[in-house]
Amino acid sequence: MARYRNNLPQLSSDLFLTDGGMETTLIFHEGLDLPEFAAFDLLKNDKGYQALEKYFHTYATIAKNNEVGFILESATWRANPDWGTKLGYDDQALADMNRKAIALLHDIRAEYETEKTKMVISGCIGPRGDGYNPSEQMSETEAEQYHRQQIATFRDADADMVTAITMTYTEEAIGIVRAAKSVGMPVAISFTVETDGRLPTSQTLKDAIAQIDATTNNAPAYYMINCAHPTHFADVLVPGEPWLERIRGIRANASTKSHAELDESEELDDGNPEELGTQYHELKDRLKNLNILGGCCGTDHRHLEAISKACISM
Repeated sequence: MARYRNNLPQLSSDLFLTDGGMETTLIFHEGLDLPEFAAFDLLKNDKGYQALEKYFHTYATIAKNNEVGFILESATWRANPDWGTKLGYDDQALADMNRKAIALLHDIRAEYETEKTKMVISGCIGPRGDGYNPSEQMSETEAEQYHRQQIATFRDADADMVTAITMTYTEEAIGIVRAAKSVGMPVAISFTVETDGRLPTSQTLKDAIAQIDATTNNAPAYYMINCAHPTHFADVLVPGEPWLERIRGIRANASTKSHAELDESEELDDGNPEELGTQYHELKDRLKNLNILGGCCGTDHRHLEAISKACISM
């Protein structure tokens, strides 16, 4: 059974870590091939499964050593129908991969969870299209229909919640929220922003959160920001504004480069882990409910260790 579905522990003031840039770590540090940037494809054989297992062990150890909570985010960011079809998966095979991804996290939790390190299993949902450029957009209803099956698979696999990561426009996010609600799953929404702190559609983060909350009756458990460097969005987080209380998580990029620049880059820009840790410390001063800390593109265990060192004592 799902352990925390009806009582997510990260909704307290306790600190939780999550992992870093899974895909960039596996490609640039582990030398693995990820067609279409799809980590779930590794689950098709023992070597790939063991690589993901090693990856999660690394981060679970950091959380346990620091006696803080941990969000286990499944390797399923690309495991939706469009990307699955590109990789040769039919509906049944794709559902099997989603279930296998959650089963791996149950094994990690069984090995590492303690009373001080509660581990929440989250089914990770990615955008239907490009994670940087929402050139083709769905309506709210289309998005709800599109994402419902993956969310239902996570529910049946006993995930505690779902997290939609790198959302680029509100209609897809609203559809995901509605789909999650329809199958009884808590959901968090994580937006990506450009260097001006706005969504790729040019909508402000404030307006995007307000639109989703108004449309869904505040259904998301919380919001996050991911796949952007803190310097891209810190200025829009004006202390004292009520909407900021809805943001609980940050998964920043290591690099200060724009999405367009990262798309063109053939080398990994892993930034400065210590500097990133300091920037997270400053974000915690701006966001009073910020208690979920992880990384995105270019980050690895070094960045999470630096973030932990900078923020755990706050």
